[in-house]
This record gives sequence, C-alpha cells and structure tokens, in this order.
Amino acid sequence: MTQSATQLRFRQRNRVYYDDLMRLHRLLVAEGLRVLEIGCGLGDLLASVHPGHGVGVELDPQVAEAARQRHPQLRIVCADAETISPASIDESEPFDVILLTNTLNTLQDVQGVLERLEAFCHPRTRLVVSFHNWLWQPLLKAAEVLRQRQPQPPESWLTPRDVTNLLDLAGWEVLKGGHRCLLPRSIPLLTPLANRWLSQLPGFEQLGLTHWLVARPGRQRQRQPSVSVVIPARNEAGNIAAAIERLPPLGRSTEVIFVEGHSSDDTWARIEQVCANYSGPLQLKRLRQSGKGKADAVWLGFEQASGEILIILDADLTVRPEDLPRFVQAMAEGRGEFVNGCRLVYPRSHAAMPPLNTAANRFFAAVFSWLLRQRLKDTLCGTKVIWKADYEQLKAGRSYFGDFDPFGDFDLLFGASKLNLKIVEVPVRYQERSYGNSNIAHVKEGLILAQMCVYAARKLRFIR
Repeated sequence: MTQSATQLRFRQRNRVYYDDLMRLHRLLVAEGLRVLEIGCGLGDLLASVHPGHGVGVELDPQVAEAARQRHPQLRIVCADAETISPASIDESEPFDVILLTNTLNTLQDVQGVLERLEAFCHPRTRLVVSFHNWLWQPLLKAAEVLRQRQPQPPESWLTPRDVTNLLDLAGWEVLKGGHRCLLPRSIPLLTPLANRWLSQLPGFEQLGLTHWLVARPGRQRQRQPSVSVVIPARNEAGNIAAAIERLPPLGRSTEVIFVEGHSSDDTWARIEQVCANYSGPLQLKRLRQSGKGKADAVWLGFEQASGEILIILDADLTVRPEDLPRFVQAMAEGRGEFVNGCRLVYPRSHAAMPPLNTAANRFFAAVFSWLLRQRLKDTLCGTKVIWKADYEQLKAGRSYFGDFDPFGDFDLLFGASKLNLKIVEVPVRYQERSYGNSNIAHVKEGLILAQMCVYAARKLRFIR
C-alpha cells in the first residue's frame, strides 16, 4: 500500500479527531488569506480553511502528488521543512498565516524550523501551531501497536511550555492557546458532549488530545500613523467643547468625528458651533446617525474615518482625552494590535464607579478573559482602539457573530479575538461625570451582556 493510501486509511479511521482539528482551524484562520502549511499531508486541513492562496509543503513525494490530485486549487510543494526558504518553494510574497499541524514532534531541529519561518512572514503574520498532548503518549503508542494510528518516526513529546519557550527563542510571541478533543473516536452522544462542551471546562481542558497556540513575529516595526477619534454623543451638550479643548494632537494627523444620536438637549447645536469656530490642528467632522444605539454611532463614525488608527472616546469624558496618546503609542510601537482602556488599576471614586458596578466589571472581565483566551481586566471601558485595516477585516467577518451587540464594544473585542490580534490594556484614571447623566440602564444592559457572553461562548469556545 502506498504512503498516501496508508495516510488516507488512518485519516478515515480517526475521522472524529481530524474533523475536530478542521473546526479549530476554521475558527482561527479567516477565509481568503495567503496560507502556508508545513507538513500538509494530503492537504485536507489546508483546503478546509479556504485560503485565497494556499501552499502546502510535504516531504513525501507520493503524498504530495496525492494532495495535488485531491486539491488542485492548492499549490503543493515537495520539500523538507528543515531546509525550506521562499526561493526553494518559489514563493516571493509573505504569508498571512502559517500552519504547523502535528509537525513539531517529528522535526530534528524545532527551533531552527521556527527561525526559518520568519522569511515567510510580514509583521501581521500569524503562526498556528497544534501538537499532541504529552499525557496521551501511552495511548497513542498503544494505538500504533494496535494499528489504529499511523506509525510515527521517533517523536519529541513537547509540552505547551516547551513549545512556548522554543517560539520565544525563535523570535515569536505567543498570543493565546488552548486544548481540544477529549474523545477522538465516535461514541454516540458521548463524543459530541466530550469534545464540544467538556473539553473547554476547567479541569477537563488540560486533558485534551490537541494543544494549540497562536503566535506573531516578535519584531514589530514602529509607525507614525494618522488617527481618527470617534466620539458618539447623545445628550452631552456640556462636554462637546471640552472634548476638543482637552484632546491633544495624535500621530501624524488627528481627525475627530462627532456622531450625534437623537439627543433631547442641544448636543447637535453645540457640535455645529464647535466645528464652525475651531481653528486648531485637529480636523473636525460631524455626523448625525439615523439608526439608534452606540454601536450604530461607532460604525457610522468608523465608516467615515480616514485615519489608520480608529479610537472610540465616550463623550462623557470619564476617560480623559489627555490619556489617548498612550493608546496611540501602544499601537504605533507594535505593543498591541487592539488596545482596551482599563479603569480598574488606579483608584476611582464611588461616584465615578459605584461598588456594584466595579463588581460587575470584574465579573465580566473574568468571563471575557476565559472566552477570548487573553487576559482582560476591564472589558466594559468604552475607550477602544483598532487599526482601520483590522476593522475592515473584522467587519467582513462580522457575519460569524451576527448583529448581536447594541454597544459596539463587544463586537470589537470578539472580532479582535477571532482575528488573533494582540489585545493589550492601557490603565486610565476614571473620572466622575461633570455634565449630564449616564445613558446606561444597568440591569437591562447587564442582562444583555450576559446573553452576549453565552452567545460568544458558543462561537469561540464550544464550536461545532
């Protein structure tokens, strides 16, 4: 039996495991990107993420030829991962995503291969690594003896800590990771329960067969970007002038976009007055939303924004405009790719944030940290920053979550996580309102947040 036929036979025998691996990668890799897979085998996983340009590297010539026949839309190259370069596989453009699926354990020089991959990257490339849990070694070796698993060459049984260390040594920065697949064989009712639900719960999660990590190149270039600050404003007439007076110039140029939303006071008149009389370095725009809610206002402002960086600044000015340069600095220096304000580091008055609100913020931060697999301390802060190019990608993939967020903040957080962006938080000193009343209905909106968390868990954790 040929090597390709042997591989296909074992894939069919372990279909539950390979199907789960495909579901994971479809979550982590957006469609239409330039994707390189090292050790692609028959090419099924690479094809499942629907790349715009997919290149698979396979060492065995027979398997490579079988992959070409199975997936003619892919470019399959017969080459050795230990020695590849862009020239050796005739690829001059960098890739958006690189996949290393069950390949690390059999490499002679893991660090060397990880270092070689830098030549295939641009600063926003994501490396998705998956490998077997070392706790499963006795079972997997027994499966080989029983001919339930394809025989493997000598393997290095790497732990997540081993792989993280090797990635760090090779110049990669780990963004997030997880575990999957408690039951790699089909048992009616039990397999879906174990793999979709139990595998994501504390205590069970560490036992999954599949470890996975997402990393980005460690070296990030500094930029001097243009900036757009979107200020949604409803019943905030007394804060409009102060927002402009207190906002420092940001980046190469600064655009400020007021989006007024059906105010019952003279907010729109004050916006028009400020824009008409202003003669400083900021570029002012004003819009009126036809829809309702903060999310609608933010999306309208983002659509009209011309800056490379997009910032949300709430018009109540409880987050100080003077703090925004630190958000821009974090983005420009590559420290983060999505920056979230954090109000829970510095002291704040009970008038600014009552104890019950603080408790709710901490609760939702813990839930979101688990959902997104990146630590967050304050998910409910309205000040959020994203590259416009990433926002366009997020918008293109918004159908994955649907139109579920009336606030806009969580659509951005979930979308940033889906794009594997590095999320960082900038501490701010949270201020008490100096004008008007809060537009937040705490109980109603708390219930909406809880519903969004349940919904997001199904989309980001309990995937099927």
